[in-house]
Amino acid sequence: MTRTRLVLVLFLALGSLQCNGSANTTTNTNTPPRDAAANIVVSTFGYQVVNIWPHDPGAFTQGLAFLDGKLIESTGQEGRSSLRSVELETGKVLKKVEVPLPFFAEGLALLNNKIYQLTWQHQLGFIYDAQTLQKTGEFTYSGEGWGLTTDGRSLVLSDGSNRLRFIDPDSFRVIKTIAVLDGKTPINELNELEYVNGEIYANIWHDDRIAVIDPQTGLVTAWIDLRGLLQPGDVQDREAVLNGIAYDQKSNRLFVTGKLWPRLFEIRVKR
Repeated sequence: MTRTRLVLVLFLALGSLQCNGSANTTTNTNTPPRDAAANIVVSTFGYQVVNIWPHDPGAFTQGLAFLDGKLIESTGQEGRSSLRSVELETGKVLKKVEVPLPFFAEGLALLNNKIYQLTWQHQLGFIYDAQTLQKTGEFTYSGEGWGLTTDGRSLVLSDGSNRLRFIDPDSFRVIKTIAVLDGKTPINELNELEYVNGEIYANIWHDDRIAVIDPQTGLVTAWIDLRGLLQPGDVQDREAVLNGIAYDQKSNRLFVTGKLWPRLFEIRVKR
């Protein structure tokens, strides 16, 4: 065989291998396939306001949930942090537990008749009875605490990065971690979280949109654009940002508010 012909045969064989790929590749079950993001069409949804309710304009809302016709709210800032039971229709605080200094309260989640509440930088969370708001315990985690929700089995924690940790509510061991991506772009500063019909809704700090996240892959499947909820002049503080998502599963109602907002909104997502 001539040298020229040998080179040609080797070239064709190499090309065939590249086209067919390797049969020995493996996939990390915690990471979506490399081209998964390319197959996701990320939509942007609007909203319709169904009801507007009063909200304490002094509440620095960090976490929000719905329980038995009432809102459960975690408010932040050092010396002003609290856990509250709030009457939906009037915004009246029915019961309030002060979170002591030096803690800055963050997100919360309801699971198995317990309320789990994060703190920002102290790597310590508090556990309460969901009916009485009486504190029953504490738990620890690494890093910062921002938002918290549950898929009915695990606690799901955000820490200001683009990563969500799924945590066993008994041992507080991290079960898995997902990276949140819009296409190939990391979505950082994930804040308040809510689990809605098999998807994770996430506030993004200083963003008027909610990210809709696939809890299996971490990929953003849609954005809910909530610009225009407040009127100009309704809030003055630059930290009075959209933050707070609660879902009434029984009646399929979605509520949103923000830090220091004077109103809470029941909305319907327009898909």
